[in-house]
Amino acid sequence: MPASYKILGPKDIDNPLDEKKSFALDILLSLSQTPKKLSSKYFYDTEGSKLFTAITELPEYYLTKCEFEILDKYKHELANLVSSNSFNLIELGPGDGKKTNLLLNCFIEKKFDFSYVPIDISESSMQTLIVSMQKSFPSINVNGIVSEYFDGIKWLQKTSHDKKNLILFMGSNIGNFSVIHARVFLRSLWNSLNNGDYILIGFDLKKDIDLMLEAYNDSKGITSQFNLNLLNRINKVLDGNFDLSKFRHFANYEAYSGAIESYLVSLTEQKVFLREIGQSFSFKAWEAIHTEYSYKYLESDIKHLADETGFIVEKQFFDSKHYFVDSLWRVNKVN
Repeated sequence: MPASYKILGPKDIDNPLDEKKSFALDILLSLSQTPKKLSSKYFYDTEGSKLFTAITELPEYYLTKCEFEILDKYKHELANLVSSNSFNLIELGPGDGKKTNLLLNCFIEKKFDFSYVPIDISESSMQTLIVSMQKSFPSINVNGIVSEYFDGIKWLQKTSHDKKNLILFMGSNIGNFSVIHARVFLRSLWNSLNNGDYILIGFDLKKDIDLMLEAYNDSKGITSQFNLNLLNRINKVLDGNFDLSKFRHFANYEAYSGAIESYLVSLTEQKVFLREIGQSFSFKAWEAIHTEYSYKYLESDIKHLADETGFIVEKQFFDSKHYFVDSLWRVNKVN
C-alpha cells in the first residue's frame, strides 16, 4: 500500500495564504515588535529538522527518552483504550516518526483498521517521513498532509466522516504555547473533532531546575545551532544578511511562568537587511530575540487545562522517573 502525501492548495483551504508571503509577513511583524520575537514553528526546515533529531539523541535531552519509555511500556494499554472499528491516527508535527513506530507496530499486531495521517507544514520533513514509512510499514495506509494543523484536520474531516480520530501531539509540543494560547489551541482542536475522539498529548513535568536547563543548554552546542539556524533560514528565504557569529543562543528558566525561555542575543550593535521585504532591522548590543517557550506542567495543571477546553482525562501515562507524561484525553461534546 503506497505511502503518499498531499499539499493542501487554494481549493482545499479557506482563505489560503502563499507560504513564502506568509513567512515574510510573520518575520516582518515579529522583528518590528519590541521586544523582538520569532515563532518556534519556523525552526523545522530541512536543516532544523536534522538538528532537532540530533538534539533528541543527546544525553541531556531527557524528554524523548522518557516518551519512548512511556510508549513502549503502555502501548498495548493505550491501544485497548482507543480501539475502534476504523480510525484515523493523526499526528501533528510528526518529526522523524520514530516514537510513533512503537504505536504503529502495536496497532498492526492487533490488526486494527486504521490510516496514519501525519500533518506538518514542512514538505521536506514530510517527504523524509513518507519515504521512511513506505520502507518500514508498506502495509499501512499512510496519507500525509502538508498544511497548518487545523487546515489539515478540517480537510480530513470532509473526506472521512464516519471514522474516529486519535490525535497525537507528542514531544511536549504543547509546551511551546503560553497558557492562554494552549487553551485557544486545544479548544480549537476540540471544535475540529467529534464527540468521543481522542488526543494523546505529551507534557513535560516540572522538576529539578538544573536538569531542565541542561536539556536546553547542551554541552555540544547543538541546541545553539538549532536556534541560530532560524536566522539562517531567514537569510535563505528572504535574502537576508544575518551574521550568525554576532548572535548567541541563551536559555533560562522563568520560575514565575514555569517555562524555559529561549533567546538569540545580539552580541553587538548592528543592522540586518532582508532584501525580499526591503526592510532593515536594528539591534542594540545585548538585545534579545525571543524564539521559544517550553512550558512545564504540574499534574493539576493538566487536569485543569482539559476541563477548561472540553476534554475528559482518560489516563495518564508516566515514565519511571516521573519527568514526563503522555496524557490521553477524550473529546466530550455531551451536555
